[in-house]
Amino acid sequence: MSQKRILIVGGGLAGLITSLHLQRAGLSCTVVEKRSYPFHRVCGEYISNEVLPYLDWLNAFPSALEPSSIRRFQLTSTNGASAELPLDLGGFGVSRFALDHFLYRLAQQRGVRFMLEKEVTELRFSQDQFIAEISGDAFVADVVVGAFGKRSRLDKTLNRDFIHRHSPYVGVKYHLRLPGFPQDLISLHNFRNGYCGTSHVEGGVVNLCYLTHRDNVRSYGSLRAMEEAVLFRNPFLRDAFNRGTFLFEKPETINEISFETKAPVENHVLMCGDAAGMITPLCGNGMAIAMHSAKLISDHVIRFCESPSYTRKQLESDYAAAWKGQFATRLWAGRTIQRLFGGDLASNLAVTLARHLKPVANRLMKMTHGIPF
Repeated sequence: MSQKRILIVGGGLAGLITSLHLQRAGLSCTVVEKRSYPFHRVCGEYISNEVLPYLDWLNAFPSALEPSSIRRFQLTSTNGASAELPLDLGGFGVSRFALDHFLYRLAQQRGVRFMLEKEVTELRFSQDQFIAEISGDAFVADVVVGAFGKRSRLDKTLNRDFIHRHSPYVGVKYHLRLPGFPQDLISLHNFRNGYCGTSHVEGGVVNLCYLTHRDNVRSYGSLRAMEEAVLFRNPFLRDAFNRGTFLFEKPETINEISFETKAPVENHVLMCGDAAGMITPLCGNGMAIAMHSAKLISDHVIRFCESPSYTRKQLESDYAAAWKGQFATRLWAGRTIQRLFGGDLASNLAVTLARHLKPVANRLMKMTHGIPF
């Protein structure tokens, strides 16, 4: 068994799945997470069924959580024009609150070490190893996986290019009970300068998560005022907000969500999930990409740990090439398709496309989704 020390920075979906994969291969690893489970994250909470073979292989499908089964997709324009398409592959809905906690407990039971309520504040690479400062203590590692999500203090510490460019996007998430909302449907609703996804997670709860431009919020002074003035122009959203029973005291929010191109390897740190690159939320595929990137990174780390002839340079080069080959086109497609959302004319065009040119609409959907792995 390899004696290499593996540090995973971030205990979200990408970090947890990576830890389970590495543990399955007999490698020990440590996961650092700045919070304690369970906790909510801003997320669409829909997972494409492309992940099912991998989760079965890991023996990590969360069947005990009874996730919803999603088979249909609805698209609405800013004024409420609507179109519906079947989801060929389908997916399932489960909250990050429940899923991350489930995976954490599973990893813990299988021997993964966790450092909770700790934060990596600095990473230095010298003489072929890392020195990590973790809440004031030093930790030595041979491999570091960066799974710290969309935006992190470490992005600044590592001086990553994208962190210097401000993003105007704000993400907001609610959970609610919404009688009559179909269990098998995921909906994407347009509003001015943004869009909102709704779908069932476990326990009869609906996740409502939207992306908007910060100018929308600034113009009205508060989220609630902005929602009533802007989101409510879409009748589907107005109905959801008026009929739904909201379960959070206040929404989960995140600022400056960046869809900029990111490097999958930065200062010898192997990036995973959103830390390597984030697909636009309208594609509904970020959780699947996080899992798939965890598989890619694990396969390469295992080879590095088990083969003395496989150098760090090869590891970094091979992983970067594999990541770009698997995800670069999908992320580009997401950024491109996003231009059809958030405006009256563009969103109506998108609905018309979905209604009357379904082969084209299905092709666009396939460009942002993968195949079972």
